[in-house]
Amino acid sequence: MKLGILSCGPKSYSTRRFKEAALNRGHTVKVLNTLKFAIDLQQGMPDLYYRQNVLSNYDAVLPRIGASITYYGTAVVRQCQEMDIFCANTARGITNSRDKLRTLQMLSLHNFAIPRTTFVRDEKDVLPAIERVGGAPVVIKLIEGTQGKGVLLAETITAAQSIVELLQSQKQNVLIQKFVAESKGKDIRAFVVGDRVVAAMRRVAQGQEFRSNVHRGGIAESVELSKDYIETAVRASQILGLRVAGVDMLECEKGPQILEVNSSPGLEGIENCTGLDVAGAVIDYIAAQVDFPEIDIRQRLTVSKGYGVSEISVPEGSKFVGISIGDTNLSDQDINVLTLYRGNKVIPNPRAHRILEANDKLLCYGKLEAMRGMVPAKVRRHRCPEVHELAAPFPLHVVNSSN
Repeated sequence: MKLGILSCGPKSYSTRRFKEAALNRGHTVKVLNTLKFAIDLQQGMPDLYYRQNVLSNYDAVLPRIGASITYYGTAVVRQCQEMDIFCANTARGITNSRDKLRTLQMLSLHNFAIPRTTFVRDEKDVLPAIERVGGAPVVIKLIEGTQGKGVLLAETITAAQSIVELLQSQKQNVLIQKFVAESKGKDIRAFVVGDRVVAAMRRVAQGQEFRSNVHRGGIAESVELSKDYIETAVRASQILGLRVAGVDMLECEKGPQILEVNSSPGLEGIENCTGLDVAGAVIDYIAAQVDFPEIDIRQRLTVSKGYGVSEISVPEGSKFVGISIGDTNLSDQDINVLTLYRGNKVIPNPRAHRILEANDKLLCYGKLEAMRGMVPAKVRRHRCPEVHELAAPFPLHVVNSSN
């Protein structure tokens, strides 16, 4: 495999480890400075130039896109995708995860536990927003930021108001988030590769610092995750469209709460505290995927007019609750069930005898008119005015493959 690592920091620990792991496995690898690319576009012939020369043939790229170059970096990744180069993380996944508000919106929609969060622009809305999340203390975050940068703790409502108003006056978009006291300055970082958590660590803040990031002086220790935490981390990555991700979670009495998802997670802290070859796991995954062709679902769906993908909910009181998928007679209406979502579990190709439960969701492919009629009126009015023919919001990999 010929691998390109898109990175502006060739001497950083993570970049060096990825290169070392690839070389140790007999692959050809080169670190490519993301900012040295030129993107060429013409009808039907997307192309890339690197340092004024046409980019040679690469089988795969591993994006390590810094927050300061998100726009340009994702443009390069998108061009690689158009040229059929396998990308460990897609431009869409990177963009989703880089915007903290977008991340939380997507996770909230898919029923993940997250800290109560609010986003406002008008200064008159700041105080009511703070009160809605439970009052002080609150955590104030810049929408884009990594390694704990742009994350502040306001101990009082007055301090919170002042911080938010100051940041907004500097044209910064900020989130106001409930401070989860029970986490006590600790969080979990799960390193997801494909459909597995390959390593996990608990990070503990030191002294008066409430941020547990290793870059902020936090101490890391290896941890074995329960099934609930593993499934939450993997599915969150998949919902955002990421194959390689660091998922940060708080340990709460009711289970994991997701703080954020990182598309370029660092290796130093997690490899040092676990002793695991995390870089090798990423390289092995990329090598296994290179020869596996991806299908552009949106492209395929345009071939069959009137057909598409949609998610059908099974709310409490639905006629589908308590009966098997086969007894729903969906297949008789030319509707095929692709995936069953149940809580944080994902069940692909569920068998006809599986009994449906309240709050299940079915990802289906079939006649749009037939599926449109199955969307409850309230959902159709407030959540999805139309069943989108080209929408295909299903994950890349599977958390639970049992049928």
